[in-house]
This record gives sequence, structure tokens and C-alpha cells, in this order.
Amino acid sequence: MEKDIGRIKRNDTSDIVIRVDDFGGQRGLTIREFVTSDRYTGFTKAGVRISAENFPKFKEMINSISEEEMKETPEQPAEKTESEETLEDKSAKRSKEKIQKKAENLDDY
Repeated sequence: MEKDIGRIKRNDTSDIVIRVDDFGGQRGLTIREFVTSDRYTGFTKAGVRISAENFPKFKEMINSISEEEMKETPEQPAEKTESEETLEDKSAKRSKEKIQKKAENLDDY
């Protein structure tokens, strides 16, 4: 059984998909990146799976976050450090290279 709960648009070519599914016979919550491009459309490896067993704790943790905590205050905007930007840039580049490589391999079939 697969049930999409919702999508969050990440950019022009990718969304974050939240779904309840069965993987390997185990029910759980999957939060995964879904890309749409000319060369590849589908889920990437980027994401996380929360087993049904761990879902109550996950839900408790998420519900403990207030909307107020998620707001940036004008006096203290969240700024990325140079090292954080570098890590994100490297990670994005690696992800893009992996997707392109997979897409190139799909052309062979």
C-alpha cells in the first residue's frame, strides 16, 4: 500500500514527497526527494524512512516544535557559515552528478 500524504516544492525540478508505504514488508513513513527532468523522473536516494514502530516518537518530536520556533526574527536572520555553504554546494553537486550518471545508464536500455 502506498499513500502519498503530500508534496513540498523544493525547486523547479524537485519536490519532497511524504508518503506512507510498505517497503520490504514493513509499513512506514517515507520522506524522499522526487525529481522531474528530461533525463530522469523519479525518487532519488535522498530521504529518510521512519518505521511504523518509530512513528509515534517521530510524531511527538515534530509536534513539539511550535510554529513560532520556525520563524526567523528580523533581528536574527539565519545565516549560513562559509563551511555550511561549501558542504551544501558539494552535496548538491554530488547529487546532481549521481542523477546524471543514472540517467545516462538508463539511455542504454
